[in-house]
Amino acid sequence: MQKVISTILVIVGIIHLLPIVGVFGTERLLGLYGVSINDPNVEILLRHRAVLFGILGVFLIASVFKPTWQLAAITTGIVSTLSFLVLTWGVDELNSEMSRVVMVDTVAVVLLLAAAIMFFIGTE
Repeated sequence: MQKVISTILVIVGIIHLLPIVGVFGTERLLGLYGVSINDPNVEILLRHRAVLFGILGVFLIASVFKPTWQLAAITTGIVSTLSFLVLTWGVDELNSEMSRVVMVDTVAVVLLLAAAIMFFIGTE
């Protein structure tokens, strides 16, 4: 069961590392989210968001090698991913890029919930 949890953590870690390219500017952010950014303040926020996702991705992957971090990594991943999904529920018209993010995050949260269940079953 630990190998499955580790595999899930690596997969979800990679998913969270993908947006790190947004750090490199508006063109990358446009490719990721399909939104034009005309306000430098919004650009800073989105680029910082990319950094935070990178940190979370590294944490998820690092927890494979430091099992005492796994519960915190799984919990943080669920909170991050699920909160994004909840925020999208109120939006009627998502563009294709954001719809793709919703689909990927849905898969990620399902995987993380499965990892959480396996984690607790394995510690009993």
